[in-house]
Formats: sequence, C-alpha cells, structure tokens
Amino acid sequence: MQVTRQADYAVRAVLYLAQNKNGNRTSTSTVAKEQHIPPSFLAKIISQLSISGLLHTSRGARGGVTLARDPKDITLLEVVEAIDGPIQLNECVGDNGDCTFDIDCTLKSVWCHAQDELVTRLRKTDFAQLLATSNN
Repeated sequence: MQVTRQADYAVRAVLYLAQNKNGNRTSTSTVAKEQHIPPSFLAKIISQLSISGLLHTSRGARGGVTLARDPKDITLLEVVEAIDGPIQLNECVGDNGDCTFDIDCTLKSVWCHAQDELVTRLRKTDFAQLLATSNN
C-alpha cells in the first residue's frame, strides 16, 4: 500500500497553508511553486479539499486558498481520505468484508489490526502537531 502522489501533495499543500498563522489567502500558484506541485495537478487537489470542507477558496485578484478550520482541527486522515477515499489495506478489511477464504483466513485479523493502527495514527495526527514538529 502506498499513499498516492495526489494525497501526498494534498498533505503538503495543507501543511503549507497551516503555516500561515494570519489565515491570509495564499494563491494556488504560490502553493504550487513553494511545494513543487504541478499547478494543474494542484488545482484538482484544491478542488477536492474544498469540496471536503477542508479549504476555502476564492477567485479573483484577491483570491486564493485558506484552511477552512484551525490546523488542530484538521487530521492527516481527513486529508488523505478526501483525496484517496477510505483507507483499505485489503478487500477483506472493508465494510462488507469480502474474503475468498472466508472464516478460514488466518490473515484477515492481521490486515484488520494493521488498518486500525494506521487509521488511528492518521486520525490522531493533526496539522498543528505537524507544524510543531516541523518548527523544531
């Protein structure tokens, strides 16, 4: 399992915006340049994050992007899932739990446990924490 490049860029963009303590709008071109994200790719990411309620966007000469909530109220899980959808390490871990091996599968509990740990870790990590570690 690998986080997609799009989700990685989304996390980097949100972290960059979280560094703006005044909450001023930042142009997407500035975010793209500073974070080395292709502008056309970033536009799609910004749109998805906005639809998910994580960012506010405004157009025009004074337009730009801001976080929709305080960095402490945005988790890594929210950003990743806004881009990639729900985390699922294996098809048997999903809500319907489809498994070819059914109840005889000795691996299902390992996959479920690993996914629970990953989701918990991402849910417990907010952008204020990430800012604190990046400033050290």
